[in-house]
Amino acid sequence: MTRRVVITGLGVVAPNAVGLGAYEMALRSGTSGIRRVPLLDELNFACRVAGVPQGVDELAERYFDEDELLAMNSSHRFGCIAAVDAWEDAGFERPSHDDDHVHWDAGAVIGTGIGGIDTIGERIVPLVDGGRVRRLGSTMVEQVMGSGVSARVSGLLALGNQVTANSSACSTGTEAIIEGAARIRGGLAERMLCGGTEGASHYIWAGFDSMRVLCRTHNDEPEKASRPLSASAGGFVPGSGAAILHLESLESAEERGARIYAEVLGGALNCGGHRSGGSMTAPNPVSVRRCIRQAIADARIEPGEVDLINGHLTATGADPNEVAAWVDALEATPETFPVIHSTKSMIGHGLGAAGALESVACILMLRGGFAHPSLNCEDVHPEIEAYAGSIPHEVREMPGLRTIIKSGFGFGDVNACVIFRRWAG
Repeated sequence: MTRRVVITGLGVVAPNAVGLGAYEMALRSGTSGIRRVPLLDELNFACRVAGVPQGVDELAERYFDEDELLAMNSSHRFGCIAAVDAWEDAGFERPSHDDDHVHWDAGAVIGTGIGGIDTIGERIVPLVDGGRVRRLGSTMVEQVMGSGVSARVSGLLALGNQVTANSSACSTGTEAIIEGAARIRGGLAERMLCGGTEGASHYIWAGFDSMRVLCRTHNDEPEKASRPLSASAGGFVPGSGAAILHLESLESAEERGARIYAEVLGGALNCGGHRSGGSMTAPNPVSVRRCIRQAIADARIEPGEVDLINGHLTATGADPNEVAAWVDALEATPETFPVIHSTKSMIGHGLGAAGALESVACILMLRGGFAHPSLNCEDVHPEIEAYAGSIPHEVREMPGLRTIIKSGFGFGDVNACVIFRRWAG
């Protein structure tokens, strides 16, 4: 019998707020975390705005000792703060360094898209090219390896189960949750810290800027730059941050009397094989529909039970195609189509952290019975005008909100969908 998986802890480091209470307030009020980044002006980027969490270095000094901080770039700091917060929110104490107890039944899947490249660009390349290899120090490898954050978290929290990292572009954060839930469902772990982190670095954003997929039309109005679902969308706004969900078997949560936020009903992962229009940068529409339907089947619900879609919706030309995929996969009409919105309208596109940041938003909305606004789409794209009534421009109170589906459709033609249900006890 497949075990049920619930969410008992959350941690978030987002561009518009750090911490659960502040994040929920920012979501409800439609507070944008998009700001102008002076360095991007100096470097002649076309896009000169981004979503960057504020005050994290000062916060990190309260969380970690000096030796730990020396080995942490921004991806590490974001991810480790979110992980510690999720752990403590789930009701566990952070262990001391001299405590040899290991949590053999707890692990982590914490992914990143391009995290660590700031260390490569700022430290490794200049020092190596300058013939000063000995000046690199002893922490370069752990700062740039893909599993650096998950490994760091395992040491901070004494995790003894599987500890790994995943990387599937924009689907990474959502995929991590699905992978961790599968391990618990299969009886291989009782608890898993799952999510994603992405550093704030011009080295990460430069490639996207050169592709001309970033917004360059609202540099003087940063809060208006991220425009998913809009007719005037001009590309996505780069973002950063981290979010971690503490997943747990229902049996374990009930045994220790844990507070339960929501249940992970099911999920699905697939790839479009770069066929039928799919490519390194575009999704195969057939695979997107299949992923949505497979997630619904795995959750053992009917399409009509979905109350809210927290879409991938990046503010590119793919948004209308994504809405069309949802309409088809859910077999919906304009009258029956659920609420749909984009958290990226407030925080930008957090790449490997996006799905996790948006999943924490989903859990907070389920608990609070509301749908946060989707900013900057008063001019709804004409191809989705028939579904404009499903897009909240202000916070929408939804006391009957029960089921949310969260998607991630990433570079490489990879897709992820996870379904959350409000916990009724």
